[in-house]
Amino acid sequence: MDIDLFAGVAVSDLQRAVSWFDRFFGEAESFEPNDTERVWTVSEHRYIYVELEPEHAGHAMVTLFVDDFDGFVDVVAQRGIKPQTMETYGNGVRKAIYRDPDGNEIGVGGPPLGS
Repeated sequence: MDIDLFAGVAVSDLQRAVSWFDRFFGEAESFEPNDTERVWTVSEHRYIYVELEPEHAGHAMVTLFVDDFDGFVDVVAQRGIKPQTMETYGNGVRKAIYRDPDGNEIGVGGPPLGS
């Protein structure tokens, strides 16, 4: 069975969110399905979308896992976005937590160093 994944993030200001996520994802392909949503393709069959829903904004928790953690964190920092926190779990897995303008948590995990 094939499955496509769409992870949704409610936002209070669509244009502000689009600006932030465009910088965060860089060259990721994006599309606008309607006047209240914007979608970024983060990998084949995997998408993150923002939707204008002010009453729900700020409560999302989404985590991506990337193979080049340091490279991802560095490139996003070059675009002016730095993680709010970074941590390393007991098994060596690393995670950076970013917050969009509404406070939604976008986590980025990566394998232990040397993996």
